[in-house]
Amino acid sequence: MSTLDTAPPTGAARSAGSAAWLTSTDAQRAAALALPQDVRDFLEGGSGAEATLAANRAAFEDLFLVPRVLADASATSTAATVLGAPAAMPAGIAPMAYQRLFHPDGEPAAARAAQAAGIPYVAGMLSTCPLEEITAVCSQTWLQLYWLRDRALLTDLVDRAEAAGCSALVLAVDVPRMGRRLRDMRNAFALPQDIVAANFPPSETHSARRGAAGTSAVMVHTSEAFDPTLSWDDVAWLRGRTELRLVLKGVLHPEDAARAVELGADAVVVSNHGGRQLDGAVPAPSVLPAVCDAVAGRGEVLLDGGVRSGTDVLKALALGASAVLVGRPVLWGLAADGQRGVERVLSLLRTELEDALVLSGCTDVTRASGLDVVPRGIPLSPAALRKGPRW
Repeated sequence: MSTLDTAPPTGAARSAGSAAWLTSTDAQRAAALALPQDVRDFLEGGSGAEATLAANRAAFEDLFLVPRVLADASATSTAATVLGAPAAMPAGIAPMAYQRLFHPDGEPAAARAAQAAGIPYVAGMLSTCPLEEITAVCSQTWLQLYWLRDRALLTDLVDRAEAAGCSALVLAVDVPRMGRRLRDMRNAFALPQDIVAANFPPSETHSARRGAAGTSAVMVHTSEAFDPTLSWDDVAWLRGRTELRLVLKGVLHPEDAARAVELGADAVVVSNHGGRQLDGAVPAPSVLPAVCDAVAGRGEVLLDGGVRSGTDVLKALALGASAVLVGRPVLWGLAADGQRGVERVLSLLRTELEDALVLSGCTDVTRASGLDVVPRGIPLSPAALRKGPRW
């Protein structure tokens, strides 16, 4: 994989800003110029040696689509249904913490961009603005939850999500503790004094702003706040506590996915937390087909991690996903150009997806599941291809 080129844009590209971006990598380059090094590391980094972080991209790059022809793709649509609601494309914005680190407008800017793009926005529990400010600007807001030691705060957030008009809760099930993110530890990363976890009482977040050599203050705060005893019994309790749609994010094993839908989850997100939890965990595309088989249509299966282009979205759909969640590219757009930057990233994603659909012979996203996907280096054999009518 190529190394990011951080050379500044020149000429027309410099004056046009995000309007000149042609790929999410252009947004990444612009964000690299806009952010201080420790914040850039917080955004870009993974856990441990970052093997899983790299594997997320490699997994997509090692998959190749087998396009079909003569399908009359003159009227192609990216429209989709995501968690039972219409969306302009099969995508949403993944939950990401502390977005005012990257731009003063923070989460509301990204949420407005999601609204303009016609896709869901997953509000992070560790948002720098209250949940209600996000739901006020985005009609398709889901709330991410971590399992908290403070059960009163957890149940209050569930109640607030219902009252504010959220359509789903997204429980992160892969964070009994935060993974060791070595970039942050080497930087002694701590939040600036003006960056807060707005959904928490101020008294419970001081540790996230106290830096110390050799550690991450954010990791210290989460170890204090997150409850590692999270179990299937807690999932059952949460399912019984709310009528909102319930999504479990961070599922990689097919048996866990099957149990999730048996307990009433409406969807699972196949995810390794963007390579930020267990280093060495399998990349999501590698297990996606097995998870889809285990869920067997009893709920939706989304994918998160490493999505950078519309072709990546098409590959995920061909492997069985109903939609993807997009993470770092959104923050690149936000850091470089605020709401306009996020809107540009999402517009590029939709344009790329439409182009990929047309060129693969699909007239809509539902037909993407009929495409064959071949791993790099694996000879294409008749036995590997689907038999019979394609659609």
